[in-house]
Amino acid sequence: MVKNKKTNKIFDLTGMVRVKVLFPLPLFKAFDYLAPAASQPVPGRWVRAPFGKRSVLGVVWPGEAIEPLDSARLKSVEDVIEAPPLAPEILDFVDWVAAYTMFPAGAVLRMVMRSGEALAPPKGGIGYETTSLGPDRMTPQRQAILSVFKDRPAHAVAPMSARAIAEAARVGEGAVRGLVKAGVLRPVNIDPDPPFETPDLARKGRSLSPAQAEAIGQIVRGIDAGGAGTVLIDGVTGSGKTEVYLEAAATVLEKEPDAQVLILIPEIALTLPFLKRVEERFAAAPAAWHSDIGLAARRRVWRRVLEGQARLVVGARSALFLPYKNLKLIIVDEEHESAYKQEEGVIYQARDMAVVRGARAGFPVLLASATPSLETAVNAARGRYRSVTLPSRFGGAMTPGLSLVDLRQHPPERGAWLSPALTSAVDETLSRGEQTLLFLNRRGYAPLTICRRCGHRMKAPDSDTWLVEHRFENRLVCHHTGFSMAKPDACPACNAVGGLSACGPGIERVAEEARARWPHARLELLSSDTAPTPTAMRAILDAMEAGEIDILVATQVVAKGHHFPNLTLVGVVDADLGLSGGDLRAAERTYQLLTQVAGRAGRAQKPGRALLQTYQPAAPVFEALLSGDRNAFLAAEAEGRRQLSFPPFGRLAAILLRSRNEKTAKDAARTLASAAPKADGVEVWGPAPAPLYRLRGEVRIRLLVKARRDVNLQAYLKAWLSRVKTPASVRRIVDIDPYSFL
Repeated sequence: MVKNKKTNKIFDLTGMVRVKVLFPLPLFKAFDYLAPAASQPVPGRWVRAPFGKRSVLGVVWPGEAIEPLDSARLKSVEDVIEAPPLAPEILDFVDWVAAYTMFPAGAVLRMVMRSGEALAPPKGGIGYETTSLGPDRMTPQRQAILSVFKDRPAHAVAPMSARAIAEAARVGEGAVRGLVKAGVLRPVNIDPDPPFETPDLARKGRSLSPAQAEAIGQIVRGIDAGGAGTVLIDGVTGSGKTEVYLEAAATVLEKEPDAQVLILIPEIALTLPFLKRVEERFAAAPAAWHSDIGLAARRRVWRRVLEGQARLVVGARSALFLPYKNLKLIIVDEEHESAYKQEEGVIYQARDMAVVRGARAGFPVLLASATPSLETAVNAARGRYRSVTLPSRFGGAMTPGLSLVDLRQHPPERGAWLSPALTSAVDETLSRGEQTLLFLNRRGYAPLTICRRCGHRMKAPDSDTWLVEHRFENRLVCHHTGFSMAKPDACPACNAVGGLSACGPGIERVAEEARARWPHARLELLSSDTAPTPTAMRAILDAMEAGEIDILVATQVVAKGHHFPNLTLVGVVDADLGLSGGDLRAAERTYQLLTQVAGRAGRAQKPGRALLQTYQPAAPVFEALLSGDRNAFLAAEAEGRRQLSFPPFGRLAAILLRSRNEKTAKDAARTLASAAPKADGVEVWGPAPAPLYRLRGEVRIRLLVKARRDVNLQAYLKAWLSRVKTPASVRRIVDIDPYSFL
């Protein structure tokens, strides 16, 4: 019995224990509650508890009570939910990510609990399975339905809904109901979130080259020895890195009957063909997790991952935060990709967090790339990561020849964007019945629309972003804010009719030129605008793979993970595009992107080549591409960063202030900068207007903090930011290890 000193009320706390509960809200700490000891409220258990005026789902969190609160003043949890608890490794990971990124622990927990409503299984449905009876009359539709059940793998025994059966048999649901009425199929209750099929670990993978076999042997020996740590699979495009890490996944899944494996991929466009590749290897479809799946599919994946019944997961960066029961291997495909950097909400680098996740939980992490990031390459050179190498393409395919087209010496015709050298190469390729990829990493028709009379540039409202013309839709679109408008007939500044002119090329403009030059060629356009869904994008990629397209004009969505057997020519329309903007990784990203896109050519038996149009043929990145000496390029990039103490030889953090009130934002930035502590090994740059100063009506001001590797950057920032109270109208965002400098 305990007496509340404030109210003098007596509380019976017999059988109650004090616990800490973290909620998926922007909270930096867990809060103390009372819970019945009989419910075993250990860390990781799901509870529902009052928070403010709401009842909120949370998680019992590790840690002892620090504040000397009277237990009688504590609220009690309302319910301890019967569901598998979060694994201790996840609780540890959430705390570590929160401390590293300097975001609230509750915000990180929210990424784990994205589908927390899946704790309670949904209402069941009706499925069907075969009986011993046969139909009295066989029809093609009935034969197709029965074949669905006959052709299923032995381990795929879960009943199927009428819709699923009809879709698999490509018949109407009426044919399914007819077999039910005839007694050939019988109804049974089914779980709407069926467990994922168990991978067939006895199934053999594809035949391997000696280099692949050696790489797999090195990795598997490390896994068998129980070794954690990070391994870089460093292989040229087309060398078969995927087969290597799928064999590693098979080893881990076979080693422990409840082990789970996560494969991270950078692009949704890669998901469908990759899922088929994994299913082919294991005779079981993996659990897919990315932004394009529906709510029901998300609930199923989340729930089955928590229960340990999804053993193989393929997903985008957010899949790292699924509630794994027993995660034992993470594979990061195309580890160099900037898509692994999350820029909204909690800001993190999924590749780096994956390495941390493995290190803290004691399991291996595999990083795969043909063009490793400088950070990864340096870690491998220093011995922090092990590396295995695949130096040649699988099956004897040759690496494509690469050459530059100096646009200063050989410019395109007036009003055109394709040089004579490139158009001649396309002519030759078409004459041989082979395919061409024209690559330009710029969406739309033109990146800028300007008035020829007064010079007015069309911008998004309340933003310093240019509107990109999309001529096929006759619209002007901002790719930063999503703003869209019909292209006006007259200039909004001077009212000149017909004065608005497109400046520069986008892929739509290149496609227009290509159609005019090769009117009889089968030409398709591919970007996130022209194929906004994975299904639409897959249709074009499948057509390209099947040889149904002669010329594909595309952005970077085509640069990685695709195999086009008849593609022998890649033409890069503007190879200089990624070299501007002041990004410290500009040259590295350009090298990676151009290597990847050039690597689409000549992946089968026919030799391939790539032509890169440039005004800067002497740039170091192009010299490295021509020589094929990637290591020399990385060494030069590393030396440049070393001299400036930039990552990976130093540390960076960005602070962004955003506000609709320009004066308030500027005052807050000056106040913050003046409060920066003096510290050895730390430099503070700014405040300065962001390159995109106005965006969605807000002004944006940046500060950059550079520190030596041995400086505790988070401790420095915490001490600094605690000195200054930012006005409520100003949002302050901290980005550890920034990738974007806009």
